[in-house]
Amino acid sequence: MFSTSARRDAIALARETVALRPITLDTETTGLDPAAEIVEICLLDYDGSPLVDSLVRPAARIPAEATAVHGITNAMVAGAPTWPELWPQVATAIRGRTVAIYNRDYDVRLMRQSHRRWGLPWPDPPAIFFCIMETYAQFYGKWDRRRGHYRYLRLEEAGWQCGLSLPNAHRARPDAALAREVLLCLARQTP
Repeated sequence: MFSTSARRDAIALARETVALRPITLDTETTGLDPAAEIVEICLLDYDGSPLVDSLVRPAARIPAEATAVHGITNAMVAGAPTWPELWPQVATAIRGRTVAIYNRDYDVRLMRQSHRRWGLPWPDPPAIFFCIMETYAQFYGKWDRRRGHYRYLRLEEAGWQCGLSLPNAHRARPDAALAREVLLCLARQTP
């Protein structure tokens, strides 16, 4: 169910978000479950420069299944800061900013879970979180009847459709860079 007006609205929303000079966030994690934690985080400023780019030592070991996806091993995070040690830097970077994320719900959930795992209170709201994936899905315009919303595309699919050569590497910094470029590409579209 393609809608020209929905596509126009998605482009307008992307343009409004870009006008706010958002930062882009991506994480890598120990998994997808309710106990998963962040093992890498990257925040890129509006111009693409890194504000935070760090491995994170989780409270629990990184399962082999997660390492198979992103390549981050327990040895790699052994000397990395823990989430409570890194959070003040992340909080400073996002405070009062618009934070663009490809799959916002997942990354925000993992930040909250990492907070909970370490007994930190979640500040409400620390930033305005914008979902690039949802906006791109609306722009793309394929309706998913079973789920009752536009069909979500993987980050690499959206990048490919935008003609971007940045890979979806399943590492925080290149994926944040790709998400940033997808948002900029979307904002440049003709309604």
